[in-house]
Amino acid sequence: MTDDPLAAPDPSISDYEVGQDNVQKFGLDFHNPVFGISAAVVIVFVAATLLMPGLSEEFFGWLRPALTAQFDWFFMLAANVFVLFCLFLIVSPFGKIRLGGKLATPEYSYVSWLSMLFAAGMGIGLMFYGVSEPMSHYASSMADIAGSPESWAPLAGAPGDAEAARRLGMAATIFHWGLHPWAIYAIVGLALAFFSYNWGLPLTIRSAFYPILGDRVWGWPGHVVDTLAVFATLFGLATSLGFGAEQAIAGLNYLFGLPDTALSRVVLIAVITGVALLSVVAGLDAGVRRLSELNMGLAFLLLAFVFLVGPTMTILSGIFHNTVAYLADIVPLSNPFGRSDDNFRTGWTTFYWAWWMSWSPFVGMFIARVSRGRTIREFLTCVLIVPTLVSIVWMSVFGETAIFETIAGFTGVADADLPLQLFVMLGQLPLSAITSVIGIVLVIVFFVTSSDSGSLVIDTITAGGKTDSPVPQRVFWAVFEGLVAIALLLGGGLASLQAAAIATGFPFAFLLLALCLGTLMGLRRELKSPFLETAQT
Repeated sequence: MTDDPLAAPDPSISDYEVGQDNVQKFGLDFHNPVFGISAAVVIVFVAATLLMPGLSEEFFGWLRPALTAQFDWFFMLAANVFVLFCLFLIVSPFGKIRLGGKLATPEYSYVSWLSMLFAAGMGIGLMFYGVSEPMSHYASSMADIAGSPESWAPLAGAPGDAEAARRLGMAATIFHWGLHPWAIYAIVGLALAFFSYNWGLPLTIRSAFYPILGDRVWGWPGHVVDTLAVFATLFGLATSLGFGAEQAIAGLNYLFGLPDTALSRVVLIAVITGVALLSVVAGLDAGVRRLSELNMGLAFLLLAFVFLVGPTMTILSGIFHNTVAYLADIVPLSNPFGRSDDNFRTGWTTFYWAWWMSWSPFVGMFIARVSRGRTIREFLTCVLIVPTLVSIVWMSVFGETAIFETIAGFTGVADADLPLQLFVMLGQLPLSAITSVIGIVLVIVFFVTSSDSGSLVIDTITAGGKTDSPVPQRVFWAVFEGLVAIALLLGGGLASLQAAAIATGFPFAFLLLALCLGTLMGLRRELKSPFLETAQT
């Protein structure tokens, strides 16, 4: 087969078979050498971090500011490219291409599909930051030092102006949870689904580079791509698991007096990893789908409750005004040059973009696995627009309620630690004991769905694209996701988790830019090929 797949008569006909480089021994079925390299590095990392926590904390403490201060412009420009690329595909003729061919039909209903992609994409983060981020941006924008080099306010803030600070804070929050992160997820999910379902290539990251590399993608260039994807997924997921553990323990301490210690967090991660193992063993339909639907139902109930018993009219007004503020500020917030809000840009935006990029193999592949049968226009519109609208509503309901309580004179939310702010805000509303328990359950179940879906994704990559690998392999990755989160928490806490996400997101950003090129090349070939329109149906 030629190294130039675009010159081949039919790129879906390949002499490469899914799993042909796999090793079948001891009841396992894993890709050689991706599984071996990934597993060995992860085991060594966990052991070294646990054995040398002081050195690990020092290293990760240096790593995060070193990357964010030097490469903030690169992360921001790359994220802008991904948004523009997705919007271009939605309105272009490529949008009519169906993932899986003309006759392919969706495997899941809209409710199940959207529940799974949203639970995997941002569940824990929305629970952790739904109150704390709007409050942080509001407070820093209101402060007298807003606009100074020491300030963390976005776009120089609005010192002394409560309403302007509120809108700026909400716009900055939605910016971090809106179009940009979902564009990052969308391009990975689209590329994986397209090359797997339309070209018949393995469901791994390397397949998206086939138009660029040709058959070389099955060699070491492809091994490197997939191994980087495993590391990015593992450390990006560990960051989210660490946030979830911090918030769950904070809530349990607030409600029931459970000690908020490092040991408590370790035990919680171990217990929830054990629960996730049960879901992993059950599989995608029986485990992940049901848990995702359960969590989305609980999340909707909590959202509706806060909306109805909180400052309803303020929230309604806020949803509209926050959307307008987001659209008005998205360009200045996206601009990486000539700004004075260095702390906000590097400490918030750059971290987020690196985190989303490190998560993109995980969320993108998971979305790809459940999106067969959708057109590209339908896929991108739903993955890009619908979660953005949900994020606007979620952040407005929880953020506006917390800011309303603060303006009314209650300082408890502002004074509380970040993981605790959700529960302190709920404490000012009726039935706070019940809603706080629901909040903890949501964090834990989001924790589980992230862990089990992440395990399925990593296992697919390290099994050479096979989606039905032996259960012990899935168990192995689920266990080590928990161990990585524990190691990073003990080796420096949240700062180490954030540094690890940035460190893996940085090299993967380059791969994502190349992935856009490979996807565009593949889509151009698709429109010209009558065979491919019905292939893989």
